[in-house]
Amino acid sequence: MKTVFCLVDCDCFYVSAERLFDPTLIGVPVVALSNSDGCVVSRCPIAKSKDTGAGGLGIKMGAPFFEIKHLMKSHGLRVVSSNYALYQEVSNRVMRVLEGFSPRIEVYSIDESWLDFSGITGDLEALGREIQTAVRRQTGIGVGVGFGPTKTLAKTANFSAKKWRSQTGGVVVLMDEIRRDKLLQWMPVDEIWGIGRKLSKRLELMGVKKAIDLQRYDRKSLRKLFNVNVEKTSMELEGVSCYALSEGAEPKQTIASTRSFGERVTELQGLREAVATYASRACAKLRSEGQLASCLQVFIQTSRFDDKPYSRAVICGLVAPSNDTRLFVAAALEGLSKIFVPGYRYAKAGIVLSQFVSGEGYQPDLFAPEPRRNSEVLMSVLDGINARYGRGCIRLAVVPPIPQWGMKRDYLSDSFCTDWKQLKRVKMT
Repeated sequence: MKTVFCLVDCDCFYVSAERLFDPTLIGVPVVALSNSDGCVVSRCPIAKSKDTGAGGLGIKMGAPFFEIKHLMKSHGLRVVSSNYALYQEVSNRVMRVLEGFSPRIEVYSIDESWLDFSGITGDLEALGREIQTAVRRQTGIGVGVGFGPTKTLAKTANFSAKKWRSQTGGVVVLMDEIRRDKLLQWMPVDEIWGIGRKLSKRLELMGVKKAIDLQRYDRKSLRKLFNVNVEKTSMELEGVSCYALSEGAEPKQTIASTRSFGERVTELQGLREAVATYASRACAKLRSEGQLASCLQVFIQTSRFDDKPYSRAVICGLVAPSNDTRLFVAAALEGLSKIFVPGYRYAKAGIVLSQFVSGEGYQPDLFAPEPRRNSEVLMSVLDGINARYGRGCIRLAVVPPIPQWGMKRDYLSDSFCTDWKQLKRVKMT
């Protein structure tokens, strides 16, 4: 049976999701910003285009907001703060449509999914157009579609489908070796899925500048000089499938909760509130996945652009694995007290949980201290109330209801899909 992978990738997803509910964003340059309105994480075609004659602004991915803010007045640039609740709901709708095309689907990211069409007979390009039409009709989101005998080639096909949309219509099939190698002869090595800039720089020093060079390079040398993943990528570029579809989410090895502050924090109390908040969120996520953790890392840092930057982290271990918020908040605050130094203007803090074990299969240590009484029941009640009435309804006293240091989101849109109070009202005449 011939293996056929399909990668479906949403077009400039954050911007596209915003345009669904705000038609004034259509036809004008739009970018979405990262946490605390720091930098650009999504751009519409007009905003990213370098063709100034056609109205392009040439905004680069990751560009700091302060560097492009003047374009709002001079060129009518529209800006939106990242609205993750909205984007996740729109993503869920897109994935439900894709599930109707294949029983086997792997959600790769919020705006990408792999589908398995192995053994299918028929016109794959026509199938790709059908997927595009269904997603557009049912969700309003445009997508690019790429087919290939391996995941890497499907990703490559999707890349070319979106890069030359006017010629491809957003669908490319790379099942043919001649067409495949023609594209690989053009494609820069740093555009290959899983390679990236750091690896590409090392590869270029070896004469591997195009994807076709990596495909034809000696595999044993690749494994020796890099790792088995680079070797597998080379094989995948030749049509040998090395990466199977993952239908279920793999268990996480870590859970992180970090944010840049909306305004700098100089006092210990502000950092205590932030660290306690992030630890609470991480523990809620830990419980939702049925896991226990025995290790916590807390870190604080100033901006790296400060005259005298400061960054410290400390690891705090628990005697026994747990998911009780109270234990982790206490450990985080104790760790914070060890690394806090007054006199700095802190820009970010965070919590990372690790060393997980399954909550179902864990056997308590006979010699470990007895856990808090009814801890599991209490945490379950806390999660249930917060799920029903909103995050933070029930919280520890150190966690503020409205933090002064919270994320800066000056251009945040409404939560059209998740908050009844923010639904649009239409007056009938």
